[in-house]
Amino acid sequence: MALRRLAEVQPESFAFTEANAAWAEEEIAKYPEGRQASAVIALLWRAQAQEGWVTEPAIEVVADILDMPKIRVLEVATFYTMFNLEPVGRTAHIQVCGTTPCWLRGANDLKEVCRNKINQEQFHLSPDGAFSWEEVECLGACVNAPMVLIGSDTFEDLTAERFSQLIDDLAAGRPVKPGPQIDRQFSAPVGGPTTLTDPALYAKEGDDTPPEPAAETTVVSEADKPEGLAGPRAGKADDLKRISGVGPKIEGILHSLGVYHFDQIAAWEPRQVAWVDDFLSFKGRVVREDWIGQAKDLAKAAPSTDETASAATGEDVPIDASKPQAAAPSPPDPNGQVSQQAEKVADGQTTRERKEEKTDETAKNAADNPEVQD
Repeated sequence: MALRRLAEVQPESFAFTEANAAWAEEEIAKYPEGRQASAVIALLWRAQAQEGWVTEPAIEVVADILDMPKIRVLEVATFYTMFNLEPVGRTAHIQVCGTTPCWLRGANDLKEVCRNKINQEQFHLSPDGAFSWEEVECLGACVNAPMVLIGSDTFEDLTAERFSQLIDDLAAGRPVKPGPQIDRQFSAPVGGPTTLTDPALYAKEGDDTPPEPAAETTVVSEADKPEGLAGPRAGKADDLKRISGVGPKIEGILHSLGVYHFDQIAAWEPRQVAWVDDFLSFKGRVVREDWIGQAKDLAKAAPSTDETASAATGEDVPIDASKPQAAAPSPPDPNGQVSQQAEKVADGQTTRERKEEKTDETAKNAADNPEVQD
């Protein structure tokens, strides 16, 4: 393993942000008394996430927090290559896989792109300080070689041309699509399925209906990209995670495309759906999970523009007398029963009145027939 040393130029100090300090306390509390040093990797990783690299002052702060000798923390930081010991690009630090599968499929060309567009040497910043790069060992996407890792995202099936364009897009602030950079879903065969493709294999026994021909792949372009907004209306985006199939990560990607509201998704046309499918590398997901149908229902249930404005400004919106107004629901009874006001009325009587009438009738019958009581 190469000798790893701290950078010669170091900042004067380091301090966790308030949020990161609270996170560190929670992380340390996971370990029993006397075993707090077990949190050293987690704290160093959080320090790197905050600063972009592990500085000497950060090592000293972590050592103080965990009551460890500085040399012990330094040993951890210099041993694990996931810790950057020198400043990295503020836009991206690119890790190029150079292990055998990637090497055989063109990793050397990717490294040459890094030398020409970033810096001739690894671990050195580009002239504008936006990028840095390094060669690393296997990153676990050998089927899609060659590939690089940027932050937490992999970019696979690269050529020198695609990789160069990726760096240009990042530099310009344009959205980029992680995963395979060709017509491939994850690690599936290039171009789509290659086996068990005969529709007759899936025909039901006794069904003479001829199988439908396989659907052709829709070729999309930037012209099919859904029109986005510069920001959410009234400064408040809809909770897109309410759509089944949309999690926090996909919601963030949709925001990067300018999609903040249910009605935007509800208005997508087929070619826009195909573009989003291709961008997310989830072929057919939008249709399969019926994002548009869900979005239409959610858009109908969403507050009106007036209600949204009222919530944003705190002002009352005038009541439209032409529209029926819903009555406020009655609060539940402390004992868990529905309040009297909310009881249903049948034949002019409330439930309580009917119960009282039945009780009176039972008492009268008992009085008229005393032998029944015996």
